[in-house]
Amino acid sequence: MYYLLILAVGVERLVELALSKRNARLAFADGGKEFGRRHYPVMVVIHTALLVGCVVEVWALHRPFVPWLGWPMLVIAVLAQVLRWWCIATLGKRWNTLVIVVPDAPLVQRGPYRWLHHPNYVAVVAEGIALPLVHTAWLTALCFTVANALLLTVRIRVENVALGYAVSTRR
Repeated sequence: MYYLLILAVGVERLVELALSKRNARLAFADGGKEFGRRHYPVMVVIHTALLVGCVVEVWALHRPFVPWLGWPMLVIAVLAQVLRWWCIATLGKRWNTLVIVVPDAPLVQRGPYRWLHHPNYVAVVAEGIALPLVHTAWLTALCFTVANALLLTVRIRVENVALGYAVSTRR
C-alpha cells in the first residue's frame, strides 16, 4: 500500500507540473517576468529524490510499517496535500512551480496567504518529513529535510525579491 501512496503522490506531482506549465504560459503572455531560474533544476532533483528515496529505502532496507508512527504521519501527509491544493486553488492561474511575477497583478492576501507568506512551503516541509516516515524511511526524511532547508533559503529569498519587484511595479 505504501508504494501505491508514493505512486499517487508522483502522479499528483505530474498533474501539478502540467498545471504549472499552463499557468506559466498564461503569465508570460500577460508580461510575466521570471526570477531565480537557476535553482529550479535543483528543486526538481530534490523533490524527485524524495519520492525515489521513499521507495528505495523501504525496499532496500526493509523498513517496517510501525502503526504508532505510520498512521499519524499519513494524516500529516494528507493534510499537507490539502494545504498544497488550498494554495493552488487560492492562487488560481497565478500558481506556479516557477517564480513568475505579472506586472500590476495584486498580491494575494486570502486563503492561507492571510496568515503566511509562503504556506505552500509549510506543506512541502510537512510532507517531506511525514511521507517517508509513514513507512519509517527516516534516512530519506532526514536527507530531504536538510536538502530542502538549503533550497528554501534560496527559493524564499528569490520569491521575496520577486514580491518586492511586484510591489514596485504597482507604484
